[in-house]
Amino acid sequence: MTCTFFGHRYVPQKIEPTLRSTLIDLIEHHEVDLFYVGNHGDFDAMVRRVLRELSAKYPIRYHVVLAYMPEKQDEYRLTDYSDTILPEGIETVIKRFAINYRNKWMIEQSDFVVTYVVHDSGSRAAQFKKLAGRKGKTIINLYIK
Repeated sequence: MTCTFFGHRYVPQKIEPTLRSTLIDLIEHHEVDLFYVGNHGDFDAMVRRVLRELSAKYPIRYHVVLAYMPEKQDEYRLTDYSDTILPEGIETVIKRFAINYRNKWMIEQSDFVVTYVVHDSGSRAAQFKKLAGRKGKTIINLYIK
């Protein structure tokens, strides 16, 4: 089983324990062993950090899915590109549409979608959460009022 992630650029650090326990539940009880995460913002960085830690304990794989090759060495906080991939076909996409293409690709590959979406309108994270729902994916939103 496969899981992907969508969340706001800025997220509170206090959600990290909930994220960790959600991922452990997916691994231990839902046979998720492959994860795709983006590389834009705090939520993606947090997910990547937790997945790196969990991969030392569990037999899982994860990939940071790039929309395009970063133009600067430190763009998106990536200094090690060994866990990154580019989705098939992305090289034909105009750069301004690349993130949407990448996000749709991640949804298509996944069974589960973990989100941190505060409002169900107005953001890309909310847009892709809705798309995942329309595609019949199991959605787990970490935001709690």
